[in-house]
Amino acid sequence: MDHIVRGVLDFRENVYPERKDLFGTLIEDGQHPEVLFFTCSDSRIDPNLLTGSSPGDLFICRNAGNIIPPHSNETGGMTASIEYAVAVLKVRHIIVCGHTDCGAIKGAMDIPALKGLPHVKEWLGHCRSAMEIVRERHGISVDSCLDAKYLNEAIEENVLQQVQHLRTHPAVAAKLATQKIDIHGWVYDIKNGNVRCCGSNSVGFTDFNDYYADVIARVADNPA
Repeated sequence: MDHIVRGVLDFRENVYPERKDLFGTLIEDGQHPEVLFFTCSDSRIDPNLLTGSSPGDLFICRNAGNIIPPHSNETGGMTASIEYAVAVLKVRHIIVCGHTDCGAIKGAMDIPALKGLPHVKEWLGHCRSAMEIVRERHGISVDSCLDAKYLNEAIEENVLQQVQHLRTHPAVAAKLATQKIDIHGWVYDIKNGNVRCCGSNSVGFTDFNDYYADVIARVADNPA
């Protein structure tokens, strides 16, 4: 905890005073994030660092495996957060960000190995469709665990499936139908910092620079 305590002290003594105007605005005006950002609980992922964003820019939801359960009548934290972010905060974009070397996906690839972790096992059931797609693609029997060589494929497929789950939520479906929201799927590579991307109707991933080529050209012409 030593470095955590030092960090809080530094924040209070240096960071907060330097950005006092920003924090004052956030108190007076409330939050108006443009992006709902779903990612994994993995400690190696820092959404603000990755996106170069500041407090107030991202409405962040984290869980093991960046999972978004399909909509149901049973209330859950992810469902409530989606509904609030879309219907009340009126976010314009939703990003589902997976990452390489994901422990949750490793678990989903070999569910029987999760002995003594009943809640983890149940939670990772929301990744099942992604795992079954990988099995089907490679002719692997349903009762076999997936080999580690399929990890990156399973990680990408999981993001694609969670994006589809997101579309089942009524608030999201309504905004998609009226073109008031965009969904982005990302996979962040911890080793090299690259990001691969997909859209709400994608079946595969493309390089970040190719996917956002028009945005990159626009920001190059209009630097902040």
